[in-house]
Amino acid sequence: MTDLLTHPFYRAEHLGRPLPDTPFGVSVCLPLWAHVIGYEEKDPEVVRHFKSGYPRFCCPPAVGALFEAAEKEFAKENQRCLVFPRLSHAQRCLDYIQRTGGDHGRAIHWMPHDLGVAVFSAADYDRGRRFWRFCGEVVSTRQACEALKISRCGATEDDGRHASETIRQRLAALSGQEPDDVFLFPSGMAANYAVHRMLTHLLPARKTVQLDFPYVDVLKLQQAFGSGAHFLPMLDDSGYDDLRELLAAEPVAGVFCEAPSNPLLRCVNFSRVRETLRELCPDAPLIVDDTIATVAHADVLRFADIATASLTKTFSGTGDVMAGSVILNRQSPFHAAFSDYLRHQADHELWCGDAVALEENSRDFVARADRSSANAWALADYLRSHPRVAQVWHPATHEDGAYESIRRPNGGYGCLVSFVLKDAESGSPAFFDAVEVSKGPSLGSNFTLACPYTLLAHYDELDWAESCGVPRYLIRVSAGLEEKEDLIGRFARALAV
Repeated sequence: MTDLLTHPFYRAEHLGRPLPDTPFGVSVCLPLWAHVIGYEEKDPEVVRHFKSGYPRFCCPPAVGALFEAAEKEFAKENQRCLVFPRLSHAQRCLDYIQRTGGDHGRAIHWMPHDLGVAVFSAADYDRGRRFWRFCGEVVSTRQACEALKISRCGATEDDGRHASETIRQRLAALSGQEPDDVFLFPSGMAANYAVHRMLTHLLPARKTVQLDFPYVDVLKLQQAFGSGAHFLPMLDDSGYDDLRELLAAEPVAGVFCEAPSNPLLRCVNFSRVRETLRELCPDAPLIVDDTIATVAHADVLRFADIATASLTKTFSGTGDVMAGSVILNRQSPFHAAFSDYLRHQADHELWCGDAVALEENSRDFVARADRSSANAWALADYLRSHPRVAQVWHPATHEDGAYESIRRPNGGYGCLVSFVLKDAESGSPAFFDAVEVSKGPSLGSNFTLACPYTLLAHYDELDWAESCGVPRYLIRVSAGLEEKEDLIGRFARALAV
């Protein structure tokens, strides 16, 4: 396996390689600006090179083979199949397909593998894949390899239960909650989906609210399910007045935000939002995603009723396992109702092989989070002083103190830094092609990972993203564990191109 700390994948010949360089890598290398455009436009000369992909977006080879095996066994003419960790997930996919105008399908318990299969019309395949992407209830590459007998992880169900309990204890200790307050899911989006299902079940017919510009699918999930969502981009302080006006006009199911947001790395005023909620909509919770800050560096439960996170990112670090978490605040007035729902309705177990891998990966989580945070901060400082850089976004650069309200004593700021060049339209492609770090989607890996984030996440809605304050040529960097001077040197050389 290639060591991406010292030998990153950034050359044209690395296109389509998994990141990290294993069959379980959750990212894929897009080393050139033109490759990002080609990927977004589904250029066959780009996508034919893919040997992996972020599992909710691009089907990894083993998962694709599992879908094909299911279709051979269950599909009739003009039918397709998607495979899920559980039968209940497959049924939810079929419910979504029907609700959005598709035909009836059937859910099957695939007994030899203890998996759920959704069988539906080929005409509804895109609907099924939207559910797979937005809801994150996905079969992992390890689980697919095991089912197809491509490889065996060697983990037993008992091993998985023990590993999951250790992970819950680890997260509980860091968050100041109890292990019973920690729930695990097959991806970060599955964690968000479970919370959204819970809120729209307990508070039906209400919309949710998204504050600040979020990770793309967190908003799309809220828009596609339940009763929809209100989006407040919070471009200035008037956004808090907009929130008050909204809550005074209608009750909502909950308010979602990030700590910090992706990719602008801002925080809302959590105290102000919570006070507004308690005053105007006291039965609606505040949900904060701390994936970027990490539970090691920020205590979002000072204000939030629920914390969500993608454990695929810094908590794992290795980049070879998908997982997500929900942590409930024991001091929240909603704790009892939320705990009861999640214990009975959330389908919240990791597959045994993934649990074991995640537990092993996360043993040095805090030390890695500290180092990647320090590297991101150093890189942000360097970029702010560079004459070619127009603007830098980093949690430490915001002067409103919102992040400081959740930062733990001696806590860091997370692994991300975003920036845009002064000559963005003409200069960004050359810079990106030249920078000697691995390039592709995802974040929080032990190796530095860069991408032209807005192009990658919002290619079909670039004008809308810019109207929300997110430049189309923004470049996002997830700092890894490299030596600080080495990392800055790589960016210095690329900026000199």
